[in-house]
Amino acid sequence: MSSTKTNTNTYIDNSIDNNSDTPEASLPAGQHRLGDPVVLTLSIGFIVLFVGLSLYDINGVADAIGAGFAWTAKALGAYFQLLLLLTFLVAIGLTCTPMAGARIGNTFTPELSTFKWVSIIMCTLLAGGGVFFAAGEPIYHFVTTPPSFDTEAGTVDAIAPALAQSFMHWGFLAWAVLGSLTSIVLAHAHYDKGQPLQPRTLLYPLFGERIMSGMFGGVVDALCVIAVVAGTVGPIGFLATQVSFGLHELLGVVNNYTTQLIILVCLGAIYVTSAITGIDKGIQLLSRLNVFLALGIAAVIFLFGPTLFLVNAFTQGFGEYLTNFFTMSTMTAQSAPDWWMQWWTVFFFAWFIGYGPLMAIFVARISRGRTIRQMILTVAVLAPIATTIWFTLLGGSGIFFQFTGVIDLSEALTNFQFDVATLTVAQALPGGTFMALAILVLTTIFVATTGDSMSYAIAVVGAGHDRPSSLIRAFWGITMSLMAAILLYMGAGQISALQQFIVLTAIPVSLVLLPSLWTGPQAAIAMARNQGLVSRDLRPIAVQPASSTPPAQPGSTPSQEQ
Repeated sequence: MSSTKTNTNTYIDNSIDNNSDTPEASLPAGQHRLGDPVVLTLSIGFIVLFVGLSLYDINGVADAIGAGFAWTAKALGAYFQLLLLLTFLVAIGLTCTPMAGARIGNTFTPELSTFKWVSIIMCTLLAGGGVFFAAGEPIYHFVTTPPSFDTEAGTVDAIAPALAQSFMHWGFLAWAVLGSLTSIVLAHAHYDKGQPLQPRTLLYPLFGERIMSGMFGGVVDALCVIAVVAGTVGPIGFLATQVSFGLHELLGVVNNYTTQLIILVCLGAIYVTSAITGIDKGIQLLSRLNVFLALGIAAVIFLFGPTLFLVNAFTQGFGEYLTNFFTMSTMTAQSAPDWWMQWWTVFFFAWFIGYGPLMAIFVARISRGRTIRQMILTVAVLAPIATTIWFTLLGGSGIFFQFTGVIDLSEALTNFQFDVATLTVAQALPGGTFMALAILVLTTIFVATTGDSMSYAIAVVGAGHDRPSSLIRAFWGITMSLMAAILLYMGAGQISALQQFIVLTAIPVSLVLLPSLWTGPQAAIAMARNQGLVSRDLRPIAVQPASSTPPAQPGSTPSQEQ
């Protein structure tokens, strides 16, 4: 019984790969170059409309987005929080079942080595925000006590809560929504059923073939693309301002729009080239470089910085995070000031929701050959723990310098000047100017890694297959850099307005992610049954020890799975 099903899945899987190598031949009419015309029209239309309205009335656009941002955060903030919490809990629960042993793509041979795979996941999902906020956010929560705690700001007792609150925003919940349950749904639909890697495919279990063609599916894809564009252009623009400011402080380079534009051109050239060369070359190379540089910086901070303080701070902060996990993750505007929830928890969670579908596409694409358990534990557990360590090294060092009087960032952080915080902490670290320059380079590569990965993912959405043409990848990469340049020319406030807009896009995108709470486990069950891991009543089936290739099936050979 299972033999026939496995053979069918093998055929579908190989046919997908063959189509991927010659994408133009497999596309419907009208989608040969830039992809789905509905997705393209709506996505580009939004960009043109946003820029055009901003040129016409900057303040009006900012005010309208600000009002929508405030309403969304207040009315739907609790819903966003529950969505992330439930996603994490269901995903972790799934890893404890036999279904988690099912392999993505029906092959025992991963496409990427474990180091490369983890590197790409870490660098793409953490992005530049992991550096931009890693230094400043813990210090902010140290000098301004978070609502979940009643410790006195700026004291020894405030250290652990400050780190714990930062861990909440960048920890288990954030990572889980970026590629756990949703990646399972996409992997099953793509590799087992031959459906394209598109956001609309997340709704395939509910609507079937109706969602895969026509206007509705195109609108779903376009909304998810718009959310990612809004979320990616922000870091690209902020990187230009941060690097320009850093070069001015460190090397005396003039901090103006011309410098920012040069930085954008260089950044765009890096990630567009990386996106064009694909996952196997450019994206992989940038990710590996990123990881090695981050490990080098982390080693210097740990070995030559306030080592004992950092060890104690992480231990207490992580313990505080686990102890108050549910209190912090379910805290709403009923028990915290509206402005605090809007600009911290809800903003971050909505940002991650906006990235959710396209990140899931990317994770599903690079995780072929991995088990569901490996994917979930890497994305939702290992990566968050690594993130908390990184936040402790940068942010914990910042807290130490703030507490001992080496630096004073109270005023800067009250005004949300996180670029100042990052540079100030970096200069106080061992190595001073060298460390500051290294962190600026690291931030640049982080943003470039996100830019190339998202250019690739957006191109996949438009093309409908996982080998989009170089033209599509370059088009989206250049478009995001150009949009950042235009918004910076109008003023940094428009970059902030665009980032606030991602909270609005999180409303429809969250509805795309919501069904994965039950369709994710359903997809895992189907995969496990097809691979002969569980019976119809979900009882585990004894299997032979895993080898480098799946068991041979009638009409297939091990080489077919490569």
